[in-house]
Amino acid sequence: KLFSRDDDDATDYDIDEDDNDQEIKPSSCNVLGTPLEPCCSDVGGTGIGTGFYRNGYCSTGDMDQGRHTVCMEATDEFLEFSKAVGNDLSTPMPEYMFPGLKAGDRWCLCAARWTQAYQNGKAPKLILASTHEKTLDYAPLEILKTFAIDLEDAETVLAKLNEQRAKLNKLL
Repeated sequence: KLFSRDDDDATDYDIDEDDNDQEIKPSSCNVLGTPLEPCCSDVGGTGIGTGFYRNGYCSTGDMDQGRHTVCMEATDEFLEFSKAVGNDLSTPMPEYMFPGLKAGDRWCLCAARWTQAYQNGKAPKLILASTHEKTLDYAPLEILKTFAIDLEDAETVLAKLNEQRAKLNKLL
């Protein structure tokens, strides 16, 4: 299924009690089915984290109607495309804790915007381990893999998961 939308999810959070400042980390999964990894917690050296919650993760929840779930690496071509279709990601907007992006910056992009860019041949590269599983409501894993910066690592993870599944199937 490609480009559909499902809005009834909530983000779960775990508090790491071993850490003195009690960092809140999403307990969400990525598109590989493993724990979501951070995308970027210091965009362009500004100290601002990416993601709807600005915590560095592409986690999502009921309040995130745009589904900021794709951890992408910006390119000039994508930034120009996004601006041309009405979403200027290059201009800082401090009132939204948005630093403005330049080529090479990593950012949690709305899944629908990534899909739109893909349909127009302008999709940026992405990081599968940091892309939330809700992205699969918009594009299948096979398409996402063709844009993955971390494809080699992702293939290793998927091979291990498939190996574990095979072992479980033998037990059943």
